[in-house]
Amino acid sequence: MSTQPTSGALAGLTAVVTGASSGIGRETVRALARDGADVVLAARREERLHEIAAEVADAHGVAAEVVPTDVTDADAVAALVAAAEERLDGVDIVVANAGVAAGSDIETMTDEEYRRMMAVNTDGVFYLTRAALPALRESGGHLVYVGSFAGRFPRPYNPVYAATKWWVRGFAKSVSAQVGDDDIGVSIINPAAVRTEFEVDGRSMADRYAPGEVVEPAEVADAIAFAAKQSPSMVHELDLYERDKLTDL
Repeated sequence: MSTQPTSGALAGLTAVVTGASSGIGRETVRALARDGADVVLAARREERLHEIAAEVADAHGVAAEVVPTDVTDADAVAALVAAAEERLDGVDIVVANAGVAAGSDIETMTDEEYRRMMAVNTDGVFYLTRAALPALRESGGHLVYVGSFAGRFPRPYNPVYAATKWWVRGFAKSVSAQVGDDDIGVSIINPAAVRTEFEVDGRSMADRYAPGEVVEPAEVADAIAFAAKQSPSMVHELDLYERDKLTDL
């Protein structure tokens, strides 16, 4: 619950965001704080988290807490949710955003690359959901999963990453069916290519695309904030289509 006199559609609510140190996660923290939510930032890069927390607290007058977290560690994820409840008196919005890609072709992918993607993209989502559901049941809150177009349509590269996003989508829909009667909202956001630090074959999406050419992380964050404002009685899946925005110039 809010500890400061903020205004906005999400004022009085507390949001937990994983993968909050960069890209979609960082912009989601900014968007939710802009709309009045107190925020709990989780990722492994603690210094970055503190910088972002200070920024949004100063800009929007919200409470911003930092909880360094490795989402592949079940105990750490449980501690994250517990810290959010203790420091900000409840949890209303949980954004499962943390994700990674590694390697590409099946024939050359290492065991480490495979296990890393599975651990972050599937295990981490499961751990977060399991830890957050009791708090969200109490608040009538909202779970927002960051999926991908890779989890909607077949793709010719990195089938393992794609499979993890198919898993996220199927898991989210099944969770929604299971907890819908508990007034917990569940949303899935499926962006196409997003211009972030996220790497594909060793090259970041920010390097691959010019500003405005594909989906920007702030646009994904706005979709997440929109979903978080909807009634828990509704199930939402939002696709953010890629198009060459430079054709509009």
